[in-house]
Amino acid sequence: MDIDTNEQLIAFCQEALRIPSYSGQEQDVAELMKRKMEEYGFDEVIIDRFGSVLGTINGKRPGKTVLMDGHIDTVDVIDAPQWEHDPFGGEIADGKIYGRGASDMKGSDCAMITAAARFAEKTGRDFAGRVCVSCTVHEERFEGVSSREITRLAKPDLVIIGEATSTTVKRGQRGRAEVVVETEGVSCHSSNPENGVNAVYAMTAVIDEIRKIVPNEHPLLGKGILELTDIISQPYPGASVVPSLCRATFDRRTLVGEDEAVILGQVNEAIARAQETHPGLKARCYLAEGEEKCWTGDTIRAKRYFPAWVTEEDSELVQTALKGLKDAGIEAPLSHFSFCTNGSSFCGEAGIPTIGYGPSLESLAHVRDEYIEIDQLLKSCKGFESILTQLTR
Repeated sequence: MDIDTNEQLIAFCQEALRIPSYSGQEQDVAELMKRKMEEYGFDEVIIDRFGSVLGTINGKRPGKTVLMDGHIDTVDVIDAPQWEHDPFGGEIADGKIYGRGASDMKGSDCAMITAAARFAEKTGRDFAGRVCVSCTVHEERFEGVSSREITRLAKPDLVIIGEATSTTVKRGQRGRAEVVVETEGVSCHSSNPENGVNAVYAMTAVIDEIRKIVPNEHPLLGKGILELTDIISQPYPGASVVPSLCRATFDRRTLVGEDEAVILGQVNEAIARAQETHPGLKARCYLAEGEEKCWTGDTIRAKRYFPAWVTEEDSELVQTALKGLKDAGIEAPLSHFSFCTNGSSFCGEAGIPTIGYGPSLESLAHVRDEYIEIDQLLKSCKGFESILTQLTR
């Protein structure tokens, strides 16, 4: 099969965009990615227990395993009538390919698969190590969790996250944790509130103390965040009942070194301060746990904690990738992701050197009339191939 034409890559991207693949419903696009890898000459292609695709190309010489990673699930389309272009049409207009997942991130998935195949063909597989490409599931709802299985299977030494970077290089990101705070009260009829303890009032005291937490700051990643995102009482709705429970959820954006103990420790200190001024106040905090059904029938379960990560600027991975991009004529400033990626698993948890590089703008993810510029798609493929050339010498 001729994989060297731009038309081939564009058509591959269009085909992927015409297949809906919401989180947990990725089977059809997973099978497309598997079939393309097989057609393009990958040595081994598997679908793991969660439904992610992992393809491998073996070099003729011993060396490191380089993994290029992307996800194949997308956020839902809830406003299709407002789209000017069919969200599952793969339409081309004004040098752009439109569709849900074009930028985040089926375009990059197609570019990585194509780049790996072109690299293998041009080198005759005379390179050191292995090149792997993973297309993971459930990233949008559970970033990084399905990647743990990819790490176990591929055992990568280096990872390239293909998320949108406008073909620049990202070397880190803030992490994310979902922190739950609960306050306990005593229910009673709201016509006689003195007979009970209102859990919502207790929560307001705790929130006041939580808001006094001063976020840490990182020279690359910036400030950490602890933001209240929802609050609910029990029973709800409350018909003449003083609530006996109140639950608040906080979005915690973490920095390197802020593990579960640090995150919960800060909140527990806030609870203790509230208890000093409100004797008898009962409260606790914990990390939320999530569960997602996979298209294979398996279930992903984990705490909603995805650590921050940073790869040093002078690291071999960063400098070698920059050289590869320079050889391809691509100027690539260094920065960091503003959102969470599978890098939380690869680098934040497993400690594998990781960078981000991919096509399109971060701001195009999840938007109406999502698109990828064809120039960005082709440029990223060229960049992926050149990075592989440098990393597998």
